Amino acid sequence: MKINWNFVGFIVLLSFVVFLFGFTKQRNEARNLSKIVVSFEDKTPPFITLNSVNKLLIQNFETVASIPKEALVLKEVEERLLKNQMIQRAEVYITVDGILGAKIKQRTPIARVIDKLDYYLDTEGEKMPLSSVYTARVPIITGAVEEHAKPLTDLLLQINQDQMIKSSVVALDVLQDGTLTMRIRKQDFTVLFGTTENAALKFQNYKAFYQKIKQDSMLTHYKTVDLRFGNQVVATKK
Repeated sequence: MKINWNFVGFIVLLSFVVFLFGFTKQRNEARNLSKIVVSFEDKTPPFITLNSVNKLLIQNFETVASIPKEALVLKEVEERLLKNQMIQRAEVYITVDGILGAKIKQRTPIARVIDKLDYYLDTEGEKMPLSSVYTARVPIITGAVEEHAKPLTDLLLQINQDQMIKSSVVALDVLQDGTLTMRIRKQDFTVLFGTTENAALKFQNYKAFYQKIKQDSMLTHYKTVDLRFGNQVVATKK
């Protein structure tokens, strides 16, 4: 029988490649990790320290250099990170050269609720604990927050999208019926906002009124600005 040496050569070459791949893969998995690289997606300062993230990444190991690559189950590490109340999303990976990396997306606070135990309200309308690392500069809220969390969250998100309103509103008080009053930065007057319905129109009316009285140098003349009546702004002087 005639031997097909080309075929035999192909089989030998393929076997060698498979062996080399398996050998390289085995050696690579046996290597320990070299270092940790953590990056935060947020522009705001971290609410959780790098040291805390590092400890969550290498839990049950003394140092990152003591961890063999195959010892880490990335899904489990990600789940461990997500249990931290400051973290919204986490992506964990290992590079070819042994770097353990983590991309962290923090939860975003949009208000601070003053209660028996203060907390933040985040963009999802969920409670978020205060951080010992960084204090967010967000409006202060008092009153019946939990009873009206959904419409209140929608309103706060709308406030965040308007730079003028965002820089002006420093505090909100929520009454049991869902109506709101607001305090304005560096001003003595109180804004009677009413419910969160027609919020865009109310903010539009407020900005027009504010610019007018500012131009006339009358900001200090008022004690209340009432936005509850559609297109009408009712202001009460001191």
